Amino acid sequence: MFTLALCRPGATCRLRHGWDRCQACSCRGFSTTAGQGQQVGLQEKQVGADLEMPVARREAETLFQERPEPGNQYLEDALLRSYLEAHLPPKVLEEVSQELEGFGNRLLTKIGPLGWECELNPPVFRQYDAWGQRVDHIVTCSAWKRMKEIAAEEGLIAEAYERRYSNWSRVHQAVKLYLFSTASGGFNCPLAMTDGAAKVIESLGVPASLRNAFDRLTSRDPRKFWTSGQWMTERRGGSDVGQLGLRSSLDLQLWPLANDCNSWETSGPHCRKGSHLPLMNLLPSWRSEDQLCRESYRANGTETVARKQPDGTYHLYGFKWFTSAADSDMALTLARIEDAEGRVKQGSGGLSLFFLRVRDEEEKLNGIQVQRLKAKLGTRQMATAELWLNGAKAELISAEGRGVASISNMLNITRIHNVIGAVASMRRMISLSRQYALKRVAFGKLLKDHPLHMQTIARMEVQTRGAFLLLMEMARLLGLAETNMASEQDQLLLRLLVPVAKLYTGKQASAVAIEAMESFGGQGYMEDTGLPVIVRDTLVLSIWEGTTNVLSLDVLRSLTKSRGQAMAVFFSTVQNKLESAWSSAELQAAAQSVQDAAGRLARFCRGAASEGAAPMELAARDFSYSLARIYAGALLIEHAARPGSSRLDVCAAQRWCRQELCPAAAELRNGSYSAEESSLDGALVYDGSPAGSRL
Repeated sequence: MFTLALCRPGATCRLRHGWDRCQACSCRGFSTTAGQGQQVGLQEKQVGADLEMPVARREAETLFQERPEPGNQYLEDALLRSYLEAHLPPKVLEEVSQELEGFGNRLLTKIGPLGWECELNPPVFRQYDAWGQRVDHIVTCSAWKRMKEIAAEEGLIAEAYERRYSNWSRVHQAVKLYLFSTASGGFNCPLAMTDGAAKVIESLGVPASLRNAFDRLTSRDPRKFWTSGQWMTERRGGSDVGQLGLRSSLDLQLWPLANDCNSWETSGPHCRKGSHLPLMNLLPSWRSEDQLCRESYRANGTETVARKQPDGTYHLYGFKWFTSAADSDMALTLARIEDAEGRVKQGSGGLSLFFLRVRDEEEKLNGIQVQRLKAKLGTRQMATAELWLNGAKAELISAEGRGVASISNMLNITRIHNVIGAVASMRRMISLSRQYALKRVAFGKLLKDHPLHMQTIARMEVQTRGAFLLLMEMARLLGLAETNMASEQDQLLLRLLVPVAKLYTGKQASAVAIEAMESFGGQGYMEDTGLPVIVRDTLVLSIWEGTTNVLSLDVLRSLTKSRGQAMAVFFSTVQNKLESAWSSAELQAAAQSVQDAAGRLARFCRGAASEGAAPMELAARDFSYSLARIYAGALLIEHAARPGSSRLDVCAAQRWCRQELCPAAAELRNGSYSAEESSLDGALVYDGSPAGSRL
């Protein structure tokens, strides 16, 4: 066990956006303006003086640690600024940089404190009023309401749809959300669903009946701005959309083969230039996606039904088990339409997409009853509820039976937002850790002077850089797609990268957040530092919008659906990003590592395809990790090879490429995907338990 010195009783320790400032703490420490040697000497002198006092006179609850004081998040993020300088047109860069600097100041002085107030004052559910009338009122704090106004004022959704910077508008929006995320008090979640809803409506051509909703979702006017929910999870757990990745083994028999990947198997610069990978051929057992839906998968998780009314609207009946941001103004939800005999069609082909207002013009709930608020590990600032739909008036906005296809645009956007939250959490924790290392004294010297401590933070930094560049790559490709500037290859790559980046960064964020919390020692475990808040809120990122395993299978599905073309685009894009590195002596070894890993992945594709469906399913997670690491490595190398790059850019690329870039091939060599190994999995899990007798 360890002991800690705390702030004096009666001191209030409400910290600006999670840690930055104890506003009323009476804490002793050393001067932040003194030299490093003076800092260490002053602190040691203070400790010695207290120890010489009689026990009764010691101020045992004085904290002998300095708080970290990060500044403007935009100005302190060198990688972010260098990325924008490398990619944005000069005029756009000038305007965007000025705006982001101002936004960074607002985050520091205004938004951060509001975010902390949201954490201190979570939503409360009032089911009845004082007179026994059921009101189902979710009460949110004033800071949460103010955060909604700020989101509108800053155009955090509008920026993407106004497209004032053409294809770079999505990058601009992603950067603002990245800076906003950890200071937002959880408001980044309703913004994700709001962006997704706007995307769905835009993809439908903004029908006249949805024009008002679209205008409000994308408004900069706080008085008009709406947020949206996404109601899909029901009592069976998960959603039919999320379960689309969990198909039977028949689906995976369609795994594409790479007949000729020799350009990735040889070494040396002569085979790199001008080499290419042909499009993947398909196994003879190919069947269409629709056939697969009918033959191998029945999506029956959604029980909500829709009954058509004489006026053409629908009334929805069902139970939504998990609805984030239940205080939103509107929602998109899936339901099954009843026919005249009261029957519904099962499977994904029976799902349709509906739009509904949460409250009517009199602010009464629209045929909705709130069962309760969810008690969650994290994201407590946001109201997540169980809802009964008991005749909720709704509008059918997809073609009947095409709900899954219509809502897929929303999932792509919310998954990208999930990546934004993951990268933002990593960056925030590292920012606090490095500031703390400049001030905290341990074993007679500052943490920054302990090589092992700095090595640990540096490793987290490398992981964060790779994740950040994956995020920016997706935002760049999305911007091209939304302005009709994306090639077919760009669109295939975007479809592949979204689930890959989401699943990988969700795992990265949890690992980095926990490691960074440890860098504070016992202080990292204290609630009033705000660090546990970031850790708790980060842990959900591997679950929201599809767990790691579900998304790994979705990656395979995206490759199958593209008839292997997405894999070919992946290889050729990686190859192109490495081209500028071969002339750099410092980057050649890293580029060779990526090249070799891509070759192993290509051979893995051929070998796994010949083994049938089961090995490919077992390899799905490692395969997705391989895609993420290889592509992030190529992005880091590309960034380091650009004109004007720094020595640290090169160092980050080199260090990233020292890890195992293709774990799928490594595990295949170890026999991890064999039938024998698979048969032992269940036995290992249930070893010695009564449940094991059923295996």
